[in-house]
Parts: sequence; structure tokens; C-alpha cells
Amino acid sequence: MLKLFLAVVRRDLQLAWRRRSDVLNTMIFFVLIVSLFPLGTGADKTLLQAIAPGIIWVAALLSSMLAAPRLFAGDYADGTLEQMLLSAEPLVVIVSGKILAHFLVSGLPLVFMAPLLALQFDLPADATGVLLTSLLLGTPVLSLIGAMGAALTLGVRGSGVLLSLLVLPLTIPVLIFGSGALVAHGAGIDISAYWYVLAGMLTALLVLAPVASSYSLRIMLD
Repeated sequence: MLKLFLAVVRRDLQLAWRRRSDVLNTMIFFVLIVSLFPLGTGADKTLLQAIAPGIIWVAALLSSMLAAPRLFAGDYADGTLEQMLLSAEPLVVIVSGKILAHFLVSGLPLVFMAPLLALQFDLPADATGVLLTSLLLGTPVLSLIGAMGAALTLGVRGSGVLLSLLVLPLTIPVLIFGSGALVAHGAGIDISAYWYVLAGMLTALLVLAPVASSYSLRIMLD
């Protein structure tokens, strides 16, 4: 199982490297959204620090939705996905490997870029640390939810719009608690409850999302 999981992750990372433009598009989209707001709102330090959590988290959410359709689309187009479904190997393990690879190329870069972009909002170092931690807990949740949506809309005309309609309502709790942790930190409130909620959502989806995505893929391809 572990060898299969690692083989799927390695394969998808190699494919992502060959399609670097798709990964760069997601990163550029994230940078542009975050960078435009300080230019439009001015240099008011208090205002920038107040709007930073929501802007960075919304940008991460939209960037995740932009990358989600690519999770299964390539394998579906060339017939590889059908071979995966017909193989004797557990589909849940294959899907789990694909989700991890997708997060590594589309979610993790956003996490590492966020502290640099936070400088535009004049966030102090402790607030930047809170932002980084919330993104580390929250962006995998976005990838897991996006995987379920991508599996449900696979092969459907206008799947990008349908995916957004299905997934965006489910990501609202992540957005609330992810950005809320930084807001609570600025107000001097204990933020451990925010970490527990984000970690709980991540743990639950680590179990449920690969299974749900696997069943959805079988249904869509039958």
C-alpha cells in the first residue's frame, strides 16, 4: 500500500513538473489577488492589518478552486483514470496519493508565499506565524474538499462553474476559522479553539474525502 501511495505521488509530481505553467498560473493568481488590495486601499497600517486575514484566506481559497479541476482531469482525458479503476489496487490509496501530490504543488506553495505577501499588510512576526499555521492546517482541507468536488463534476460540461457552486459553500467554515484565528490573535483572544476546529476538520476529511472521491469517480465513470 505504501509503495503504491508513494508511486502515485511521485508520478503526479513528475506530471506537474512537466506542466509547470499550470502551477505557476495558480501562484501568480494568488499573488495578484493579495497584492492588488494594498494598492487599492492605500497605506493605512491599521486598515491593512484589519483586512489582511480575509484577503489572504479568500485568495488562497480561490486559488485552490482554480487548481482543483486539474486533479483528475488529465488522467480522465487520456484514459489513465479508467485503468486505475480497473486495476486490482485499492482506488482509495490511489486517490489519496493524487490528493497529496495536488496539495504539494498547488497548496503548499501558497502557504510558503503567504508570509512574504503578509509584509504588504505590515503584519507583525507573531501574526504572520499565526497566519502560516492556519494556512498549514486549512489549505489541506481545501484540497480534500476540492477533490470531492472534482470527482463529482468529472466529465461534466461546465464543470469548473459547477465545481465552484458545490465546493465553495463547504469551504466557508475553513475560511471563517482560518481567518478568524488571526483576527482573534489581534484582539488578544486565545486562539487554541481555532486550531482544534481546523485540525478536527482536517482529520475528518483525511478519512472521508478519499473514500467519497473514490465512490464518486466510480459513479461518474460507470
